[in-house]
Amino acid sequence: MSAFSRFTPGALTFLRGLKRHNERPWFEANRPTYEREVLGPLRLLSEELDVRFARLAPEFVSPPKRALFRIHRDVRFSKDKSPYKTHAALWVFHRDAGRGVGRDAHGGAGFYFHLEPGASMVAGGFWMPPRPLLSTLRDAIAEDRRPFERIVKAKPFVARFGELTDDEPGVRLTRVPRGFAPDHPAAHWLRFNSFTASRPLTDAEALSPKLVDTIMKDYAALLPLVRWLNGTLGYPSARRR
Repeated sequence: MSAFSRFTPGALTFLRGLKRHNERPWFEANRPTYEREVLGPLRLLSEELDVRFARLAPEFVSPPKRALFRIHRDVRFSKDKSPYKTHAALWVFHRDAGRGVGRDAHGGAGFYFHLEPGASMVAGGFWMPPRPLLSTLRDAIAEDRRPFERIVKAKPFVARFGELTDDEPGVRLTRVPRGFAPDHPAAHWLRFNSFTASRPLTDAEALSPKLVDTIMKDYAALLPLVRWLNGTLGYPSARRR
């Protein structure tokens, strides 16, 4: 078992400071604090989630060397040249699909943890899949939307997460995509470019010694959605690691 116990208030204090001083000299001067308060506990959390998922859904893994997102921003194509993200995050991914996330990366559906003052959250699903994978998911929903709808319309799912995330730029089209009738029975779902659900965490929840137990309940509730997405893409569930 890992030694993860909790994030301390120092983690949020560091991230607040980084937001105010998003520059390399400040970060380097405070790197020991970052490694002690943010990076170290995040690695331990990743190890703990890897252990928990071996029991909950063995096909998902979170080895620290691959599960943690870099704090450095990719500024090559951004007008914002701030060098650092002002949050910390990790990704629990299907062992066959790999850890790729987003339009330019080949991966699958998985589980996300995000630590940020006033904006921490848990999430699961497939964020902005590459076009070929998105087409596969849309075709499956168009052919028979009922298995998908049974998951995302289930009362416990809606009570915990609401609807699929649709408040980010580009995650939902204004019209049904080309190739599908405007009045298709699954038109609502076919407009999505991304299939995720999330729940915010308060700062108190993010810093609680019960954090792992709390987010594992969320991940268990998200598991049917994540497994449906992966199964549709050919990534099977597993009974053992």
